[in-house]
Amino acid sequence: QVHVVESGGGLVQPGGSLRLSCAASGTMDRLNTMDWYRQGPGKQRELVASIGLGGRTNYAAAVKGRFTVYRDSMTYTAYLQMNNLEPEDTAVYLCSVDVLYNQAAGGVSRRTYWGQGTQVTVSS
Repeated sequence: QVHVVESGGGLVQPGGSLRLSCAASGTMDRLNTMDWYRQGPGKQRELVASIGLGGRTNYAAAVKGRFTVYRDSMTYTAYLQMNNLEPEDTAVYLCSVDVLYNQAAGGVSRRTYWGQGTQVTVSS
């Protein structure tokens, strides 16, 4: 079982910055991809940014150039640095982690775990 906890959300004015953290703990053979999603009021959940085990990153078009995702493999923590925030960025931000487990008979199984989310509100 893996526990995922997000933190760092809050209220910020347009143009401001926040840094979110996603900490994973528990039994893991390998922590693979770490993803940031968000769900705004009345909107569907959308993928914001992701970072792979080797550090490869992907971003949604709406945040490219403003958000940066990075990770600390020693502490199993991912970060989302959000700059130049806009009211449209208001949402609950959730982290999901993809965990790999070695199987006794060979091969690998995977499981995805989610955190509870952290609220980000951008408003003047």
